[in-house]
Amino acid sequence: MPKASVSQAKILKIYCGDVNETMDLLAIEEPMEIRVGYGDAINRMQKSISVTMRTPGNDFELAVGFLYTEGIIQSAKNIYKIQYCVEANTIENKENIVRVELNENIKLDFARLQRNFYTSSSCGVCGKESIESIKTTCPTNHHKEKIQVSKDIILSLPEKLREKQKVFEYTGGLHACALFDNNGELLLLREDVGRHNALDKLIGALISDISRCDVLSKSILLLSGRASFELLQKAAMAGIQMVCAVGAPSSLAVDIAHEFGITLIGFLKENRFNIYSHSERINDVNL
Repeated sequence: MPKASVSQAKILKIYCGDVNETMDLLAIEEPMEIRVGYGDAINRMQKSISVTMRTPGNDFELAVGFLYTEGIIQSAKNIYKIQYCVEANTIENKENIVRVELNENIKLDFARLQRNFYTSSSCGVCGKESIESIKTTCPTNHHKEKIQVSKDIILSLPEKLREKQKVFEYTGGLHACALFDNNGELLLLREDVGRHNALDKLIGALISDISRCDVLSKSILLLSGRASFELLQKAAMAGIQMVCAVGAPSSLAVDIAHEFGITLIGFLKENRFNIYSHSERINDVNL
């Protein structure tokens, strides 16, 4: 049975001077380790790639999305099996370690892995070096079909997202990422305590579905919070043309959007938004 994404806690609720004992729902946060299995059938090895704090659920999508947006795999065809590690037989580790088995012909470049994780880990690398590192792994020719979106559709997206955020409705503790088509129809939604995990789950779900893997390049990505360097990096890797955020973008996020041809929108709420890059995809915004 999959792990729950919420739990209960007894609290004292203070409201208008009154004190009441009641139950509150909390978003669950647990660590998940991603391991990759690689090599030929005789010399099979494994390597721990990452440990992230996440909300349980859609764990395999999270692993696929992470490996893809970090440039470790180029498509789901590089994987022949994903499973929880059966040797992790303690209650604490059950379903918290995911092993992704790569095809025998996939070679891991450990030097590049080290560079990638250094770049995406806020370790003092300057913005120019960070973007140059992304260029070495980011696929090219993503934006073959240019999308056009009206201002009214952009303004309608946050409310549509909120209507579908089931766990957030009860806990208020999760980030969400959603994909919409250029008519404003919701295509897919994922939630997590980590904003980067929510996006990896979203991308992983579509990368894993061969019939839908081209949806990413034709869709609008909506972030429930701010637009950070890491989220724009993942969007660039996935070929997403338009990223909208309810919150503010960082300076490096704007730099990445300019560099990789992404329309970046921030402060999308209350009938307003700011366009930070590539406004040509939004109809009727010429000054």
